[in-house]
Amino acid sequence: MRSPAELDQVQWHDLTHAHGPADDVPELIRALHGDDADAVDEAIHALYGTIHHQGTVYPASAPAVPFLAHAALHVPGRRDEVLMLLAVLADHDPEDPASPHWPGRPVAAICAELTRVLPQLLPCLTDSARAVRRAALRVVAAVADLLPAEVRAAAERRVDELYATDPVPAVRADALVVLARLGRESEAFDSPLPEVRLAAALLAAERSGPPYEKRLVDVLAEDGAEPDPGDDDFPWADTTSPDDRLTHLLTRDVAAGLTVAARWIAAGDLGSRGSGLARLIAETWRDREPEVLDLMLAALPHQRDARGRAACLTTIGQWIERLPEPGTDLRDTLHRYARSADESAAPALLALARSRDPRALELVLRTPGPDTLRAAAASCPGAADRLVPEIRRTLACGATGNEAVDLIGALTECGAAARRAQPELLDCLRTRRAAVVAARQLGLNGVVTPEITDLLHEATHSTDPSLRAAAALAHHRLTGEAAPALRVFEGLLAARGPLHWHLSSLRPLGGAAAPLLPLIEPLLTARYEWTRMAAAEAHHTATGTPERAVPVLAGLIGPTPVGLAALKALAAIGRAPEELRPALRSFASSPSRLLPATPFSDVHPDEELRALARSLLASP
Repeated sequence: MRSPAELDQVQWHDLTHAHGPADDVPELIRALHGDDADAVDEAIHALYGTIHHQGTVYPASAPAVPFLAHAALHVPGRRDEVLMLLAVLADHDPEDPASPHWPGRPVAAICAELTRVLPQLLPCLTDSARAVRRAALRVVAAVADLLPAEVRAAAERRVDELYATDPVPAVRADALVVLARLGRESEAFDSPLPEVRLAAALLAAERSGPPYEKRLVDVLAEDGAEPDPGDDDFPWADTTSPDDRLTHLLTRDVAAGLTVAARWIAAGDLGSRGSGLARLIAETWRDREPEVLDLMLAALPHQRDARGRAACLTTIGQWIERLPEPGTDLRDTLHRYARSADESAAPALLALARSRDPRALELVLRTPGPDTLRAAAASCPGAADRLVPEIRRTLACGATGNEAVDLIGALTECGAAARRAQPELLDCLRTRRAAVVAARQLGLNGVVTPEITDLLHEATHSTDPSLRAAAALAHHRLTGEAAPALRVFEGLLAARGPLHWHLSSLRPLGGAAAPLLPLIEPLLTARYEWTRMAAAEAHHTATGTPERAVPVLAGLIGPTPVGLAALKALAAIGRAPEELRPALRSFASSPSRLLPATPFSDVHPDEELRALARSLLASP
């Protein structure tokens, strides 16, 4: 343990952290000892951004440990925060031999330093503040697997005393976890304290793995329904809070998770624990939407404010299109909330529109929004004549950004009726409001006039490369002239920077893209996998032959964003090599989601992955 007076004895300028040389670390540590509360806050925040940055540690991290340990003892007002910084610095997976045991790794040096100073930090386990005791327990847990026998025995005695006598149940529960990390297994299911029973069940579930025994599920359901009343929600390793650890375990066993979520909701959904767990299950497992939406419907009456109701309704809206026939109770509930006057109305109306309920149309037209207009256009294709005037009006009022993108996306669903919005689309193109999607829509549904073709031709000279590409392709669609598009794409593909966006947009040119092959072919072996994928797609577009494209695409297939894009390209070609079939079968049959949701995507990537895999498996 070292005091601030010794900071200058370390050659900090020879050490590095997340942002380069560690010259600023001494000043940050000195600031911890100051009287300026704001300066202390800034110093702690800065230390998390330098010697511990997004889970990564650096050569300067270990030398800071003895100074931070000294601060933990001498800065009582921020003791818990400094202790937690020490705990996260030493965070490692005891099962990973490469982490704390290999010489020369920063985390190994951190753990060695923390092990040396731990005996002096053990008195923090008896601090009067519950937050300090909880943080100190996490420091012990961080290096529990590395302690020498004498230090381990001393730590275990202290922790055991907390487990037996601490007046705060949450501290006793934490102590039970640390005793387990120190190698002492204990099943405390008969404890009178629900927090301790819950901790014991979590430890047992971690040891056994899914599926969990019924007695564990019963404890998790009974004792986990109510959040801890304290405001010190400190994490354990690999989580952001104790609740995250609990929900992580429950999402690993879908049957247990659904059972517990239902019981938590029935108990009042305190802290949105049940509805939050159900939401995570829908994001983690396939084909659980009916059960999850039933749980959301059950949770709605328990929400204490409009924000909680809006969260449940947003989840319903996210998944309701996956139901073949949304039930009457669900649709009636959405209709009732959609007519409310608070912030729950908007997500309820969006969900109602996505449910294909005919009552949604009148409500959308009464209180139109870009997202609900788009949802209504998709679910009520026969209502285009009523929706297009409202879409035009909203575009004409100056909609920008994602709102304008949604409105133009709604036009895409309206078929020939969308042509009436041509004046508004031209204005978007002139004023550069969502100009890229406006150009695409004009190419898809526009009428050839000199005004349109001239404006698109002008946009091919824009400083925005995405607009140049979209305008060139729209011009080609309307006129059949390939020369302007080839000129634009020759410039785009010869420029520096990411090329995959431009390569992937070449499909409308078809064989007319053949003159671009000298620029496309070298990119089939590019280092960047997105470029290889898009080059293979573009090569097939230009040549109409799959021989060069298929091997490149097949080598990229996997449950990743680029792997999904490669799978889409293979599905468009209609050919998958035989050696891909095992992977395709796993994509098609996995009970858990292999890809997460992405913002602003109309279709869940995992649903696309499964559908494409099934399609390719069915192809000859």
